[in-house]
Amino acid sequence: MKTGAGWLAALVLTAQAPYPTTVERWRQEHEAELRAPDGWLTLTDLIWLQEGPNKLDLGVFELRQGKVTYRATPGSEPVEMKPDVPGPPDIRAVGDRRFHVLRRGPRYGLRVREVNHPRRREFPGLQWFPVRESYRVRAKWVAAAGTLRIPNVLGDVEERASPGHAVFTLQGRECRLSPVVDGSELFFIFKDLTSGKETYPAGRFLYTPLPRGDVVELDFNKAENPPCAFTPYATCPLPPPENRLAVGVEAGEKYRH
Repeated sequence: MKTGAGWLAALVLTAQAPYPTTVERWRQEHEAELRAPDGWLTLTDLIWLQEGPNKLDLGVFELRQGKVTYRATPGSEPVEMKPDVPGPPDIRAVGDRRFHVLRRGPRYGLRVREVNHPRRREFPGLQWFPVRESYRVRAKWVAAAGTLRIPNVLGDVEERASPGHAVFTLQGRECRLSPVVDGSELFFIFKDLTSGKETYPAGRFLYTPLPRGDVVELDFNKAENPPCAFTPYATCPLPPPENRLAVGVEAGEKYRH
């Protein structure tokens, strides 16, 4: 943590950095998170648990009416494992593997990571469209409490509260996107005419600051692929029908097919 004059110098440098530089810095940090020991590149399995005991090579996981207990060996004391909803989950380790319980709708599963997985070591890096100021959009924010029906790759549909929608113009066409709130940010799940071509077929994510009055900034240069673009063991949400754009957003993260 920077203190004193060093912290002030870093703050001034950030404030004075050209816009493309700030986006490139964000992209580097985003890729570093992906490559981290707990990033999406380390996932190696997703095992759905059945009611009752589940004997796996990691130990015995017993699911009873929404409660999961774990025994590393047959004679060991069972310990309860809190799932990721509501998170954070309890994480345990066996050798190079890390695992935790996740809950998706009525399902309970075991998510397994391998810290030194070849996918993480050999990842070639992310691909991006060039940074363009025209895709940094000041959208009109229309506050209107409602709900979004958000499907996911498992076939479930979740209803989530939405605080409103953003209205903006791209390529001469009026567009509209509806988010949900994720912590201190808005979270947009969208699809556009580049999906399945230059970008991930199922759509992309965009996180933005909360609106200021009737304005919200949508920086599509920071649009990112969902975890499902990197692993078959993620349970990604998909764009709701309201968020399928009739324009091509040639900005943000591309997709390595």
